[in-house]
Formats: sequence, C-alpha cells, structure tokens
Amino acid sequence: MAAVEEYRQHIQRLLSEHAQLVWDSRIQAETIFDQERDRYQLVYVGWRDSQRVYGVVLHLDIIDGKIWVQQDGTEVGIANKLVEIGVPKHDIVLGIDPPKMRQYTEFAVG
Repeated sequence: MAAVEEYRQHIQRLLSEHAQLVWDSRIQAETIFDQERDRYQLVYVGWRDSQRVYGVVLHLDIIDGKIWVQQDGTEVGIANKLVEIGVPKHDIVLGIDPPKMRQYTEFAVG
C-alpha cells in the first residue's frame, strides 16, 4: 500500500507540473484528482478566438497497484517521466495501447 500512496503523490506532482506548461493564456489547465477512486486527469479548457478548446491531455488511474496510462497527449510521454522518478516499468500499464500489443512494450501488460 505504501507504493500506491507514493504513486498518488508522483502522479499529482507530474500533472501539476505539466499544468504549468500551458503556452496560451486563453487556455486553462485543470487538474482533477480523485484519490478515493484513484483517477487523475489534466484537462485543457478555454477558447482560442471563436474556437472552443477542450480535451483531456493526461488521464492516469491506479488499478490493482499499477499506474494505468489511459490518455497521454504529451510529447515526452508520462510513462517515461514516471520511470525517470523511480516507478518500475512493471508497475506501469500503457492502457492507450491495444491489449494484444502491450506484450511488445517494456511496460506491464495489465
């Protein structure tokens, strides 16, 4: 259980850091942290002239002690950031990849 608490802290810190990188003052980065259900998201909301901007940039869940990357709209890849700060690859599932393709990655299958 200690690992899960550590994973919560890592995820919240990384999403909060990424929220600071918004390049357009018309767009707000909103972090959504549901610790009870272990759901974490970074959402962009705003308007660029007359065009609506809305989208989930990052979505991570903690399921059965593993971090599931459900959405990743970053260039570097949030899984790589998690590995850099010490999360073992066997505790990261790339939920964005089809289940049959996960076995070909360096990360957990599920």
